[in-house]
Amino acid sequence: MKNFTLFGLTIPPAAYIPVLYFLWVAVFQLLKKLFYRKIRKLAAKTTTKLDDIILYALDFPLVLLICTSGVFVLENIFKFGGSDRLLGWVNAVFIGITIIAAFIFFDRLLSAWIHTYSEKMGDMKGSLGVLRVVVRVIVLGIGILMILGELGISVTPIIASLGVGSLAVALALQPTLENFFSGLQIIADKPIVVGQFIKLDTGEEGYVEKIGWRSTWVRMLPNNMVVIPNKILVNTRVLNYYYPSKELAVLVELGVDYRSDLEKVERVTIEVAEEIMQNVEGGIKSFKPFIRYNKFNDFSIDFTVIMRGKEFVDTHLIKHEFIKRLHKRYNQEGIVIPFPIRTLEWAESSKPVRVSQ
Repeated sequence: MKNFTLFGLTIPPAAYIPVLYFLWVAVFQLLKKLFYRKIRKLAAKTTTKLDDIILYALDFPLVLLICTSGVFVLENIFKFGGSDRLLGWVNAVFIGITIIAAFIFFDRLLSAWIHTYSEKMGDMKGSLGVLRVVVRVIVLGIGILMILGELGISVTPIIASLGVGSLAVALALQPTLENFFSGLQIIADKPIVVGQFIKLDTGEEGYVEKIGWRSTWVRMLPNNMVVIPNKILVNTRVLNYYYPSKELAVLVELGVDYRSDLEKVERVTIEVAEEIMQNVEGGIKSFKPFIRYNKFNDFSIDFTVIMRGKEFVDTHLIKHEFIKRLHKRYNQEGIVIPFPIRTLEWAESSKPVRVSQ
C-alpha cells in the first residue's frame, strides 16, 4: 500500500483510508435515507402492512452491510493489510456478516409479520412468544449452518443429527404439534374468533374466551370454562351463532284448537310479538314479526312465530316474555291452546259396553 500524493502533499495510508471509509459510509447512508423517504411515501398510500414490515426489517441489516462493505471494498482495492491472508479473512468476515445481516432481516421480518397478523386478528395473543421463538430458532439454525459452511466446516453430520433428532422430537410431541397446527388452521380459516357464541357438536355452548396454540377455551353461560384441544375442535361440527351476523331469528312453536278463528289467532299473536320486539331488551324494533301455519296435528293446528333478536343469549328473555304475555292475551281473547287429547267416535250400529261395579 503506497502513499497518496495530492497537490504536492504526500498523504500516508493511515490518513486517507479512514477518510475514504467515512465517505463510503456517509454517501451510502445518505442514499439509504433518500431511498427510504421515497419508498415510505409510496408505502403510506397502500392498504397492506407488508411493505411497512419489509422496510422495518431492512433498516438495521442495510446499516450493517454499509459499514462492513466499506472495509471489504477498501481492502480489495488498496490491500492495506499487505497480505493475501488478511484479504482472505476480510472476505470471509464480510460473507459471514452478510449472512448475519440476512438472518437479522428474516428474523425481524417474520417477527413483525407475526405481531401484526396477531394484533389484527385478535387471536392467539398468548402464542406470540411461542411462535417467535420457533421462527427465531429456525432462522438462527439456518444462519449458523451457512456460516459454518463458509468457514469450511462440514455441516453434513450436523444436518443428519438434526434430522434424526427432529424426527424423535416430532414423534414425542405429536399430540402437541397436532394441536399447534390445528390452532394455526383455526386462525387462518376463521370458523370461530374470540368473543363469538358457539355450540359444539357434543352439546356445550358458550362464548369463545381464548384461542391458544394448544387449546381453545369456551366460557359457558353458567360461567364454567370448557377447554377443548384444537385438534378436536377442527374435526367436530361447530354451530357459530355470530356468523354471518349476531342477529338471528327467534322461533316459537305453538298450536291452537281446531275450532279457533285462524285469522284472529294470527292477528293477536302478531300484536303480542310486536309488543315484545318494542319493549323487551334484545328485540329488533325494526323487525315485523309474522307467523306461518305449518301442520294439522293430532289435537291442534300448529304454527311457528318468527321474531328476531340481537344475539343468541337474548332469545331466552324474548321467548320468556312472549310466552307469558301470549298466554295472558289468549285467555282474554278466548283462544284455546289445547291439551293433548284423543276423541273416540262410536258407530251407530255398535252397542255400548255395560260394566257393572
